[in-house]
Amino acid sequence: MNAGPTISSIHGDSLSVALRAPSGIRIAYGACTVRVRAFVDGFSEALQRVYGAFPFLPEGNFDDFHTVLDQGRGLRRWVRPTARFLIDGVEPFDPFPQGNALPFFEWGVNWCFAQRFNQYVLLHAGVLALDDRAIIMAATPGSGKSTLAAGMMLAGFRLLSDEFGVLDPDDGTLLPMLKPIALKNESIEIIRNAAPSAILGPTFYGTRKGDVAHLAPDQGSVARMAVRAHPSLIIFPRYRSGARFELKPQLREESFARLAFNSFNYSLLGPVSFNAVADLAGRCQAYELTYSDLGEAIERLREHLTSTEPRGCAHEH
Repeated sequence: MNAGPTISSIHGDSLSVALRAPSGIRIAYGACTVRVRAFVDGFSEALQRVYGAFPFLPEGNFDDFHTVLDQGRGLRRWVRPTARFLIDGVEPFDPFPQGNALPFFEWGVNWCFAQRFNQYVLLHAGVLALDDRAIIMAATPGSGKSTLAAGMMLAGFRLLSDEFGVLDPDDGTLLPMLKPIALKNESIEIIRNAAPSAILGPTFYGTRKGDVAHLAPDQGSVARMAVRAHPSLIIFPRYRSGARFELKPQLREESFARLAFNSFNYSLLGPVSFNAVADLAGRCQAYELTYSDLGEAIERLREHLTSTEPRGCAHEH
């Protein structure tokens, strides 16, 4: 991306003022942009910490989503204050405690992507890459996917997304949908201990998903958020305490079924998603990964990705 001001370079109260302005600010995520207005105290500081490396975008003519983070109505402005999330003027959730405004915003934006971003097939998966060769990590909540994705990014992999594998059905490439990685409960200290220099936002205790902290994407991943990657490896990770590292090959039909199950809009897109996911499963080697040692898992995946012969996971023309 072109060099220019970043969100971290906006000093003092300027970011808060910009968020409260009629036009708000624009955040680039790679595959899309989101316009944000916010009127909640403390939100701008938390946002700046975890989005610091992201560009502070100039005014533009089009954004995929228009969001507002507003204060609660009536007495909720002063008594146990709450925050409200709105997308295009619609409020899809009950208000959250105002102190949890950042995780509320992150979950709100995730909801926008999952419900309304249907130009592409959206896999519920982390995506990381070395050069232009990507690993897709599809898994259900509690599998250790986010911890593994965070560790891989901090070990030099490029993060495309922790949550959304954005698959272009036309050419089989993956687009970045770059956001801070939401770490939960024990994962927060695991990553903090593994990489003391990592930029973590504040820890929000006792949310609806437990304790949550957000890991900021590194500058290298942000700089290449407009660069697509070619899928080369599919992993279904599962953390199990004390387990030995194991990569269990998956049949193509197993890989297809698990990818389809972990897609946000598979049913909605019908034949488009069927063909795209079938092509992906047919061209990429897939494994179920069991691990307990984060460092070992990262290095073994690096070795496997770099030693695997490319199989042309993108559509051939």
